[in-house]
Amino acid sequence: MALVVQKFGGTSVANAERIGEVADHVARCRRRGDDVVLVVSAMGKETDELLRLADEVSTTQPGREMDLLITAGERKACALVAMALNDAGVPSASFTGSQAGFITDANHRNAKILEINPYRVREAIDAGMVPIVAGSQGVSTEKDVTFLGRGGSDTTAVALASVLDADACELYTDVSGVFTTDPRVVSTARKMPQISFDELLEMTAVGCPKPAMRSVEVARTYRVPLHVRSAFTWEPGTWVVEEDPDMEQAVVSAVVPDTSEAKVTVSGVPDEPGIAAGLFRALAEAGVNVDMIVQNVSIDHGVTDISFTCPKGDAATATSITESRFAEHECTVITDDSIGRVSLVGAGMKSNPGVAATMFETLAEASINIEMISTSAIRISCAVRADDVDRATQVLHDAFDLG
Repeated sequence: MALVVQKFGGTSVANAERIGEVADHVARCRRRGDDVVLVVSAMGKETDELLRLADEVSTTQPGREMDLLITAGERKACALVAMALNDAGVPSASFTGSQAGFITDANHRNAKILEINPYRVREAIDAGMVPIVAGSQGVSTEKDVTFLGRGGSDTTAVALASVLDADACELYTDVSGVFTTDPRVVSTARKMPQISFDELLEMTAVGCPKPAMRSVEVARTYRVPLHVRSAFTWEPGTWVVEEDPDMEQAVVSAVVPDTSEAKVTVSGVPDEPGIAAGLFRALAEAGVNVDMIVQNVSIDHGVTDISFTCPKGDAATATSITESRFAEHECTVITDDSIGRVSLVGAGMKSNPGVAATMFETLAEASINIEMISTSAIRISCAVRADDVDRATQVLHDAFDLG
């Protein structure tokens, strides 16, 4: 007998038929002897609809009220799933995030989990029931409902699996696993049977949309075995495991395309100690997540250029902060939202030279210009024109024989 935490995303519970499929699947798991805990996202596009309604009625959108609104979708979904399970002969009970013991900070719209006291979930398991926890929510230290942010149901599931000491955490979605690249961009993309935590963490950091990056961080920290699967085919998916030091690693495991970022460039920056530090501290305090950074070497005149990328949703804030930081200097600030990024990820890069050279040669042969470069031990990212991202992904996927 195993204890398994299963998370079902919005498409997996989008309507009554899908909820029935989930209930049948859980019933099958119970018949084979497993204890199951469910974490459920809001149905379909319900979160988007709630945000649209908020836009129609409010310009201020207080964080406390927004969190109460957004998390209603998950509560509705988990109650419906509980009803379907009881009808399928599986005793179950639904729990809000606070009822499940999720305590968070008071950062509305993007709260962080501080601790979990899942005694009611444990009691339900011990009573032979299937607990169903509303994803992406908790209660703050100030006793308010909080929302964990987009993708927060993944984080809810992994964190719950950790404190329950579950044998596995299964993340069910509308894709059958983690692929070598986006199958919509490259038809020969291949599902990987397994991938390391570090590789998946790099992939999610540079644009892979599922699972949520925070959930992978929690899984790696607390060594929670992850299984990314499809709720439409129920076939085995991709296991996320700790890297085996004795196993030969693939040089490149995946190519990740991303067009979610913008570039901000400030020209004529005084080349003085502390200038960059002041800018990026101001951006950090405003919650702007800066990714790639390039600062040119000052040749003469004592000035330089700095370019950085950030999410498109933060570009206006980043531009405003940058302009205000250099208002007293003769600087020019330009925002470019027509850039994209393509990244190679692979644990084998650590011991195989030449990956960067092959990447740059492949892009050059395709007449794709590289604007910025960033690297880690197992990742190389290049900023290119947004219109070139799909083609760059295709030629790199072929160049490293990932199909």
